[in-house]
Amino acid sequence: MKYKNIIFDLDGTITDSKPGIVKGVQYALHCYGVDEPDLDKLTSFVGPPLYQSFMDYLGCPEDEAKEVVECYREYYAETGLYENALYEGVEALLYALKEKGYRLLIASSKPRLYVKRILSYFRVMRYFDIVEGSELDSKRTDKAELLSYVLEKWNLKADECIMVGDRKHDILGAKANGMDSIAVGYGYGSEDELSKAGPTHFFSTIEEVKNFFLN
Repeated sequence: MKYKNIIFDLDGTITDSKPGIVKGVQYALHCYGVDEPDLDKLTSFVGPPLYQSFMDYLGCPEDEAKEVVECYREYYAETGLYENALYEGVEALLYALKEKGYRLLIASSKPRLYVKRILSYFRVMRYFDIVEGSELDSKRTDKAELLSYVLEKWNLKADECIMVGDRKHDILGAKANGMDSIAVGYGYGSEDELSKAGPTHFFSTIEEVKNFFLN
């Protein structure tokens, strides 16, 4: 077994989290004075660090983006977090990987507090040996920084780990840490975005991911 540790992203990889995130973004933009009735136009917010996404979308400085994120959390912590669903086949995948002897981790740009709530809500926390995320003050929202922290904190070897995610940030973060990666095509990153990031592997479905690790 080449890999001992499989590190999963959360949004767009384990859970289909778009409804709660884009509604939270819509709420936060309204607080800022911007109305966006088309939720599909906010899909780009799913996955990347929120601070940067708001700065890019609004063209605002970091201090203003932090205020917008606080508005977002007013909605997300109470409602948006639960407007979410496990992808079909994900729990069967996690079960099979644990049975095979892999150590499973989560590394999400989402605050760790929310990550743990979501995993507990969907009753899949038991599959993960390690759960890491960002802090509420925006520390470790960058995926490369987060993965570096995970490797150091848990004394993991990069060549024994593989990152599984649906956005370029997951793939580039893995590369920055000398780690292999799997880009999944069922999440929110386009095939063009993911191919340009240069993942080690690309799989379109959860079943393909399962077959890779089990065969």
